[in-house]
Amino acid sequence: MKVYRADLHTHTVLSPCGDLEMSPVNIVRKAKERGIDILGITDHNSTLHAPLIKKLAEKEGIMVLMGAEVTTREEVHCLCFFDSEQYLADFQSYLERYLPNIPNDTQHFGYQVMVNEKDEIISEIKNLLISGLKQGINDIEKKVHQLKGLFIPAHINKMQNSVISQLGFLPPDLIVDALEISRHITKRDFLEKNNYLSAYTFIQSSDAHYIDNIGDVVSDFHMKELTFVEVRKALKGLDNRFVAIS
Repeated sequence: MKVYRADLHTHTVLSPCGDLEMSPVNIVRKAKERGIDILGITDHNSTLHAPLIKKLAEKEGIMVLMGAEVTTREEVHCLCFFDSEQYLADFQSYLERYLPNIPNDTQHFGYQVMVNEKDEIISEIKNLLISGLKQGINDIEKKVHQLKGLFIPAHINKMQNSVISQLGFLPPDLIVDALEISRHITKRDFLEKNNYLSAYTFIQSSDAHYIDNIGDVVSDFHMKELTFVEVRKALKGLDNRFVAIS
């Protein structure tokens, strides 16, 4: 088995809270500099920058998990990843269908722009991407798994926008592929107060909104090669694959 360094929570300039330096080119460059092997692209309620970053990252030997950080109707943030661009496109259509029609206020929330590999702005998203979808957490989880994706509740230790802060607990009927904690806590400290979650696989990610935060914390994926199938096996702890964090 090999050990692959993964940071599975990265925002681009497409997210209104993402710094303007978070272009696809700059993200890949910093990930390479930080020794990241697997990079998750997780803009708020949008997958649109993921295919370009995957294309750029492949040239540097970096695997990209294409996805989004979805905000549920309950205001829970969840990481959702897909193996193929077709499934990604299907999920993008789903996001656009259920995103509320609320115009973005750039003065309050920031710009939501897409850029190309030359760092040129090619479009701007008008609807506010950080709104909660008109779908509950169970609905979104089912859609992700229908598209053979991975569903990971984000930064569950946080006091806002986490499944625990919003619902008070992790619903036992919610099918998750892992749980994410932020860089501000250790798994040990988290489980001291939430021991009922000890059987789950945990990842830890940077949630980078600024270029220098990429790779601040990583999860170590122990697996044979850089494929979506291997990532899924590691998250499930199958065939001696596993994920380790601090």
